[in-house]
Amino acid sequence: MAFTGIDHVVLRVEDLDVAVASYNKILGFEPRMAHSDELKADQAFYEFSNGTFLELITPTDEASPIAGPLQKRGEGVHTVAFAVDDKAQTAADLQAKDVKVLGGTFVHPGMAHGLLVQLSER
Repeated sequence: MAFTGIDHVVLRVEDLDVAVASYNKILGFEPRMAHSDELKADQAFYEFSNGTFLELITPTDEASPIAGPLQKRGEGVHTVAFAVDDKAQTAADLQAKDVKVLGGTFVHPGMAHGLLVQLSER
């Protein structure tokens, strides 16, 4: 099991335009904008030269997996994705330590004090 750093952080936001305006001031550059049909969400990606990124995400439909946490917990950190050498091996190693892994990619938030931890192979 080899965690090598942070790959990206996802922030859930109420209003993507307002959040983008704030982060443009903070970071000094424009994000790449996208929409995910799968997540039913709009996204802004602030990509950094070292390959990491910050993602801002807002649901566009109540059926979005972002909608419930946004309503329940409000704006804030939704996911921290850790870079790993081998996602399958890391997931197996975690499961061997009784860590609940969802779909071989996510550590259940109940195991990580409310944070959705993602394994991201680099």
